[in-house]
Amino acid sequence: MLKLNEIKPASGSVKKSKRLGRGIGSGTGKTAGRGHKGAGSRSGTTKKLYFEGGQTPLTRRLPKKGFNSFLENKFQIVNIADILKKENIDKEITPEWLYENKLIKSKNQPVKILGNGECNKTIIIKAHAFSKSAKEKIEKIKGKAEVISK
Repeated sequence: MLKLNEIKPASGSVKKSKRLGRGIGSGTGKTAGRGHKGAGSRSGTTKKLYFEGGQTPLTRRLPKKGFNSFLENKFQIVNIADILKKENIDKEITPEWLYENKLIKSKNQPVKILGNGECNKTIIIKAHAFSKSAKEKIEKIKGKAEVISK
C-alpha cells in the first residue's frame, strides 16, 4: 500500500534549478548569464511584452485605421420582404416579434425597416427608423409605420 511519506514525483519531472553566480567553474558564475552592463544585467528590470530587441515593434509598424464613434446609431436592418416571408405574421410587428422570428440578433439595438420587396398585407410595424421607400410602401396599402423611441 502507498504511504504519504513514500510519494515521489515521476522521474524526470522535477529538474534542479540552475545555481547562478557560484564561481567560474559552474558555467554561470560572475555575471550569472546576464552579460555585461545594460538594463538586462541589473535587478528589477523587465522588458515589455512586445519588445523586439530595439527593432520597431509590430504594434508601431502596423498602420492605425478606423474610428468608432460612440455617438453613431448602429441599426439592425430588416427588409419588408424578409418580414413578409414569415408565415406567422401578426397584425402588429414590433422589435420583440422580429427578435423571436430571428430577423434581428439583439433586442437592445435599434431597428430600421428598409423598403426592399413588395408589401401586400396591411400591417402595423413599430420600429426605431424607416426608410422613405419602406414608409411609402407600408402606408400605400393602408398600413402604419410607427416610430418608437429607444
